[in-house]
Amino acid sequence: MARVKLQSERVVVERCRELRQELQDALSRLPGGADDPDVVDAVWHGEALGTLLWALQLAELPPYDRPFDSAAVAGVDLADGKLREPEDVDLERESARLWHWRARTTEIRTVGPVELPSHYTSVDQLIAATANRGYEDGLLPPPARGDFRAYGRSYRHLTPAEQAEAHSLAAERHLALAWLTSPRAAWDEATLDT
Repeated sequence: MARVKLQSERVVVERCRELRQELQDALSRLPGGADDPDVVDAVWHGEALGTLLWALQLAELPPYDRPFDSAAVAGVDLADGKLREPEDVDLERESARLWHWRARTTEIRTVGPVELPSHYTSVDQLIAATANRGYEDGLLPPPARGDFRAYGRSYRHLTPAEQAEAHSLAAERHLALAWLTSPRAAWDEATLDT
């Protein structure tokens, strides 16, 4: 198995500074700027910031159905950050990838039929197999009725607002971890394959 390489600690801290400043600026524009797309995007980027702070051992990573506290991550002192072991970061990247895959699966199903691997007869069967395997591999919480468990129930029963939030949480965290485990990639070049 190839050893996982990470961005340098210095580069991660610098990215955190940039995201923190962006988030602090956005928070200062609330509540009046709540409809401004730039403010909304910056607040969501707080999830990426929180994830990088987790990687620097400066924050705890909430479950994928609970966002970071934006004000708390915007105020974290970066001085004592030390990167976690690459293997731990890579495991969390895989977890984020699975959550992002689940969110995209929900989105894709609304568009039309989904092409399945040959040994699956339905999307629900594929989701159940993925949820079970992710749990067995220690990447996901215990499944709920053959699906990812989010907001205390099966992912397929989430409201549209919960689905949107879960998708944004997973996408931002996946971006942060994909970039972190791609030492030669720029932030906007991180691959988010699911």
